[in-house]
Amino acid sequence: MSAVDRTGCCYVKILITGGSNGQLYSELLRTCPAEFTVVDKGPERFDITDAKAVNALVSANRPDCIINAAAYTAVDKAEEDQRSAFAVNDEAVGYLLEAAATVEAHLVHISTDFVFGSAHKGGLISPLLPDAPTDPVSVYGKSKLAGEQRLIEHYAQDSLIVRTAWVYSSFGNNFVKTMLRLMKERDEIGVIADQIGSPTWARGLASAIWSASNKRSTGIMHWTGAGIASWYDFAHAIMEEGLATGLLDEPIRINPLRTDQYPTPAARPSYSVLETSVTRADLELPAIHWRDELRNMLRELS
Repeated sequence: MSAVDRTGCCYVKILITGGSNGQLYSELLRTCPAEFTVVDKGPERFDITDAKAVNALVSANRPDCIINAAAYTAVDKAEEDQRSAFAVNDEAVGYLLEAAATVEAHLVHISTDFVFGSAHKGGLISPLLPDAPTDPVSVYGKSKLAGEQRLIEHYAQDSLIVRTAWVYSSFGNNFVKTMLRLMKERDEIGVIADQIGSPTWARGLASAIWSASNKRSTGIMHWTGAGIASWYDFAHAIMEEGLATGLLDEPIRINPLRTDQYPTPAARPSYSVLETSVTRADLELPAIHWRDELRNMLRELS
């Protein structure tokens, strides 16, 4: 299905926000469909917290679609730097939607599982639907939810929110690469075992975003790797796959930790498994288990 603007013409110009070395930004560039052209791919990226710069860039390029992959993601630092977190994750969304409206661009905004609370409430634990009640327990989560609400209030007619979780890639810094480094340096590590979610390869997330952009989808979608894990499970899988691919030479001991044994400035959701079956059906994309995606990413690294 070809993406079309309001005149019925296929759109091809895409503007992507985010750091040039960012996980998702890099994967979006690598997986960009042939019919799309990404504008402003140079090393000098624009500042989305500068309203004039955003408006000038959008006006100059007149993209048909804007994918907002930029975010303040320093979860713990945000507790002391609330102003910066809200500037990037909330206020800048307002600048982007205003600029998008002037050129009638479709706006795809990437959000997070952190908009949900620290505990799953209300009976049996089950994956969180897009319309599940939000209850962020960190500054980061609150800032991302504020950005979502701003978009829903002012540009819901032509915008899409894509929530994801536990993202990793061969690009940038992430849990997988940190674990590989620690497993080479140490004989023993401890990893949180009572926080549950779904690891997500940025490559798979990028593919879903392109499919949603192509359909000019609106509303809220959830996307993660299929299946669930604790951080402890994830770490064990990283070690096993790292050994199989030659990225690690020998196994180490991994100790399960409770959250209260590893205190951090910001609280984390204890259960943030996102329900993705509706998204996969809408986008006609298969479910790929997170372990299979991890294996493919580590093969790429090796």
